[in-house]
Amino acid sequence: MNILQVSAEVAPYAKVGGLADMTGALPRAWSADGHHVVPVLPLYGTIDRERFGITPTSIVLSVACSTWTEYATVYTGTLPDSDVTVYFIRSADYFDRPGIYGYHDGFDDNDRRFMFLCRAAFELAKAIEFRPDVIHTHDYHTAPMMAMLTVEYRHTPHFSRTAGVFTIHNMAYQGMYEPGRAMDLGGFPAQDFYPGSWYEHHGMFNAMKTGIMFAQKVTTVSPTYAEEIRWTPEGMGLQGALQARSADLIGVLNGIDTNVWSPATDAHLAVPYTADDLAKKEVNKRALLMECGLDLGEASAPLPLMGMVTRLTEQKGLQLLPDVLPSFFERNLVRMVVLGSGQSDLEEALATIARRYPQHLFLATGYDESLSHRIQAASDYYLMPSLFEPCGLTQLFAMAYGTIPIVRSVGGLADTVEEYDPVSMRGTGFRFGPFTADALSTAIERALHVYRREPHWTTLRQQAMARDYSIERTARHYVDVFSWAAPPQS
Repeated sequence: MNILQVSAEVAPYAKVGGLADMTGALPRAWSADGHHVVPVLPLYGTIDRERFGITPTSIVLSVACSTWTEYATVYTGTLPDSDVTVYFIRSADYFDRPGIYGYHDGFDDNDRRFMFLCRAAFELAKAIEFRPDVIHTHDYHTAPMMAMLTVEYRHTPHFSRTAGVFTIHNMAYQGMYEPGRAMDLGGFPAQDFYPGSWYEHHGMFNAMKTGIMFAQKVTTVSPTYAEEIRWTPEGMGLQGALQARSADLIGVLNGIDTNVWSPATDAHLAVPYTADDLAKKEVNKRALLMECGLDLGEASAPLPLMGMVTRLTEQKGLQLLPDVLPSFFERNLVRMVVLGSGQSDLEEALATIARRYPQHLFLATGYDESLSHRIQAASDYYLMPSLFEPCGLTQLFAMAYGTIPIVRSVGGLADTVEEYDPVSMRGTGFRFGPFTADALSTAIERALHVYRREPHWTTLRQQAMARDYSIERTARHYVDVFSWAAPPQS
């Protein structure tokens, strides 16, 4: 199958969150299964071309933008640990600037930037003579390609047999643009924008809604989230559109690249380990505690370590922590390491706790890929008290490393973490329901109760490590969806 994947992020080149992890891992898995995949993303000014071996081609793309034509050059590189060629769209005006989306409310011209990316991706496919069976787009940035395919490009021989599949990673970000300019930039007839149209939401052009309504199939990143966005406030105002497309809305659970996330082969760790050699996990724990300057506790009975690698946003439930952590620190029950960045108020709230309990909490701000691996390997528990969570990947990383997740039972967290039952000794972690400090505290207490209590502790960690949440399984599910989306043969 020929797959054209277009997204604003692809790891390791450009990453803000889990979107990049998925769009970086899926092409490797598809290629390994014999599919021909062409990943496309912008060549941001922050991408290290020399490090990744990204070089220019002779291709120059003519991209129609309203009544004028703009141009893009094309660069290529090879996706690490694969033979997949990645295509980068370069426009100095649109992408040679710090960051991907812009801070806070985003760049003022994000509508123009991402419409340009969408149209350039079609022109790239033509320039390299790649006839996709499916165009796979991700989140609002490339959602308008679904409408462009239907309104314009499918009427050309090159895309006449191409299906469109749109994946929602997070409903919270929808791409709300001024309608006159957005319709013009997208090449959509102005008369097709009106109240209730497939483009319109609250008087604005809504890129997310456009993708939902025009795609042949719509996927999101977990089965539970697929239900939540239709029937609960997690639909962020687009519940009606999602219900209208419910027959074509499919939850495809995210997966992880076990070539990157495996404690047996991870070069970032002090020592590698497996489920049969968990004593070496303790070596990683002590190494991280020393690195972070945290109290090791008694040598004969070291305290449990909780980890978090997260965006510091309200979505991730960070606002609960000031009412939860001090009690555990004052009773000297746990140590904690947090890596993340985001909202300044949440960052300062955690920093205040870290200053008050310097032997209990270590806070690292920013992005540090190596440290994120070390935290997963060293921690006994992984905390994820999300307000909402489409799927989440870090709880999957945690389980692969024998680190027990403590999560709120929403979205993909409900699909991937099974509450541990000490009677049947089945399960992989601990869950709570109400979004309250008391509910989170109770879940942490339950989790700490099994720490080093055998046979529960070993059984729980080995069961977590045995779960298959591999990207290969996810990639094959997507291929099934692509097949279902294919237009009927004439």
